Amino acid sequence: MDLQECRRRLDDIDGQLTALFEERMKICQNVADYKIKVGKPVYDGERERQKLEAVRSMVHGEYNQTAIEELFSQIMTISRRFQYQKMAESGIVESSEYTQVDALPTKGARIVYQGVEGAYGHAAALQYFGQEATLYHVSTFEEAMKEVQEKRADYGVLPIENSSAGAVIDNYDLQIQYSNYIVAEAFVPVRHALLGRPEAELSDIRTIYSHPQALMQCSRFLKQQEGVRQVSLENTAVAAKKVVEEADRSCAAIASQIAGQIYGLKVLQPEIQDSENNTTRFIIFSSRPTYCKNADKVSITFELPHRSGTLYNILGHFIFNGVNMRMIESRPIAGRSWEYRFFVDLEGNLADAAVQNALKGVAAEGKNMRVLGNY
Repeated sequence: MDLQECRRRLDDIDGQLTALFEERMKICQNVADYKIKVGKPVYDGERERQKLEAVRSMVHGEYNQTAIEELFSQIMTISRRFQYQKMAESGIVESSEYTQVDALPTKGARIVYQGVEGAYGHAAALQYFGQEATLYHVSTFEEAMKEVQEKRADYGVLPIENSSAGAVIDNYDLQIQYSNYIVAEAFVPVRHALLGRPEAELSDIRTIYSHPQALMQCSRFLKQQEGVRQVSLENTAVAAKKVVEEADRSCAAIASQIAGQIYGLKVLQPEIQDSENNTTRFIIFSSRPTYCKNADKVSITFELPHRSGTLYNILGHFIFNGVNMRMIESRPIAGRSWEYRFFVDLEGNLADAAVQNALKGVAAEGKNMRVLGNY
């Protein structure tokens, strides 16, 4: 056959496939009706496994067997999404532990953040809750999580990502270890300054203290400081405090100018961060699963079986339901080599049918899916 004849035959076959697809989807409507009537879940992993084995046995050659498995995986995925939509239209919605509120209750609230006064966490807490809130600090991120879970604090404030340095990975893991819920977020512009003792000059500095990310965010400036030692500490404001305690004019800290004012330090060099648009995103979390009516971001986490195509299929639930994904991060699962937990931020509200439908699909086909918050 010449090319034109091949194309004509392919068009004929495609027409048959299209008609058969529509017939299959009509049957899927009947399947959905039955499952709605008897309360049967959409996803049946064992049934799908048997189906894929059967279709593989119907074709010849390794390439065709792999291809037919991929094709039918997609066909069954489309069928599942259709059934999820029909269930949502019938009012079958998963019960949720979340309660919708008009606004977060903050009057008389106690707010915990990591670090000390003058830290960026302190700035984020002030930005969101204002001067009238009762703020206090702890030494570590985990302590902040624990304070909220054990209800000694009403809300906690933790950094989750920086526009230049990326994710604060340890705080993703803490969201799994503790059963708190993200209820809001705050964005704090990062403006790093080099702070020294009042009697110091830039030429005196031989040691610079700061948080590891702050050191990384000021790499261009630091490369120009020959013979200067960099020392990592748990917080930028802790670094400023240490310069005061050291009483050594050769020591300086990279921190905010607010920290400099609090600890009586001199600005040796302002605005030393590499990026002018450097911003840190902080999450505000609570032990109560609530979300505001106007919330427009949903954070979830889930695990996936260690099989080809599982992430592709999961992401399809967002695409098919028109739910936009803003961010995805992966973290290795401790004790399980080459298996990963995913963290995803979505646009939407838990009251949205499209979001409910997408999350139902992820919960059915992933493992240990959890909504971390809607804010």
